[in-house]
Amino acid sequence: MSLSLVILAAGIGSRYGGLKQMEPVGPSGEFLIDYAIYDAIRAGFDRIVFVLRKDIEEDFKSTVGARIRGSIEIVYVFQDISNIPGQFSVPEGRTKPWGTGHATLMAAPVIDGPFVVINADDFYGAHAYGILAEDLRETADFESRYAMVGYRLDNTLSDHGHVSRGICSANDDGTLRDVEELTRIERGPEGIRSGVRKMTGEELVSMNFWGFKPGYMNYLQSEFESFLAASGDDLQAEFFVPTVVNTLVASGLATVTVLETTGSWAGVTYPEEKDAVAATLRSMVDQGIYPESLWQKPA
Repeated sequence: MSLSLVILAAGIGSRYGGLKQMEPVGPSGEFLIDYAIYDAIRAGFDRIVFVLRKDIEEDFKSTVGARIRGSIEIVYVFQDISNIPGQFSVPEGRTKPWGTGHATLMAAPVIDGPFVVINADDFYGAHAYGILAEDLRETADFESRYAMVGYRLDNTLSDHGHVSRGICSANDDGTLRDVEELTRIERGPEGIRSGVRKMTGEELVSMNFWGFKPGYMNYLQSEFESFLAASGDDLQAEFFVPTVVNTLVASGLATVTVLETTGSWAGVTYPEEKDAVAATLRSMVDQGIYPESLWQKPA
């Protein structure tokens, strides 16, 4: 059974001020995306699908692509705002990408089995890849069974500014009820808040680590066309993966198992976080969780 990892690497990273996906944080100059690929290979994935912008293709292939060449099958696809169904057009003045749902849809032509979708600029931890890969293998014959990895909110906050998170509600059987997107979540003197809403930190959140079956792409295409019909003229509107998941769950067309990981999440939302992430990875290397150099070839 083919198991693909779709890595959304076309993001601009506006708050960080550059291409976060290509920022060295590992002890041997690795990017966060290197750790994602390394952990995916250990979990048994056999194909990496990179979703890129054309303007970063050359730099990306000469760095990340060159390092992992020969370690796993690599496929490149590209996100462009002009890549939309023919009955629609890009409104004048639109420069913003259409969002994670559109980026994921760009991988549809190369998906032929279960697949996982992640952000390129997040560190999810080896445990998360393992439990999600296992779930997808066990449910391979059930096209409408999806899964997601959830993290404790308290373990995903930044000390340098607010964040946006998808707060997950689960049913008694451990399946997802819905994902509520909250913005401006931050830790302060009165605890964790999003505006006037107070949270405990124990809430499970989605960090865009999803496991799907190939048929999900058909839903994604249909929902994207509905999105364009309703909001395509809004220059800031975005089409998100969790929005489609919520729609499918609410309509009974799919179920999503919520898998809670015991591992840690890390990311570089703000420039000030780079050193902390680098220190975390250094500690994991010292503990033997990762080698000093992920892609060092045998002599």
